[in-house]
Amino acid sequence: MPDQSRPADQPRPADQPRPADQPRPADQPGPSGRPRSLEQRTADALARLSAPVADCWVATASGDGEPHLVPLTLAWHGERIVLATSRTSPTARNLAAKGRARVGLGPTRDVVMIDAVLEETIPVASSGTVGAAYAEQSDWDPREAGESYVFLVLRPTTVQAWREVDEIPGRTVMRDGAWVTR
Repeated sequence: MPDQSRPADQPRPADQPRPADQPRPADQPGPSGRPRSLEQRTADALARLSAPVADCWVATASGDGEPHLVPLTLAWHGERIVLATSRTSPTARNLAAKGRARVGLGPTRDVVMIDAVLEETIPVASSGTVGAAYAEQSDWDPREAGESYVFLVLRPTTVQAWREVDEIPGRTVMRDGAWVTR
């Protein structure tokens, strides 16, 4: 049944579910459309990672398993995720203790989920090209925030990209640190 609570030419509010009989936009196939190819999912994931001001959610756990989730901005540099945070933040401490994180980008119906390991922690004062790459992609430069900040360089091990249930099969576009090619 069409939504009768608003005129047809007005967009549906984001928090209101899409009626079952309303088609999904052509650029966002869903269960009634065709899933994206592996190549398209990989390209879309890379575009999201390298977008200006790429915001993400970073999940880590402390040494005793206490979970921590925080929104951060990332940079994509040399096939690595670069995060900037205070050296004393829970994220920096948890990565130092456990060495692993899960990073999520995008809305719930177009997600990129990344499992990654800490490769390096770099003080902002000696960040060189990593700091410059972060500042170029981001909307701020942590090198100007003082020596309390560090760059956390994460190496992705698994990358998954999907929009809806029809894209769950084949969602893995990187496995064991290598892009899937079929």
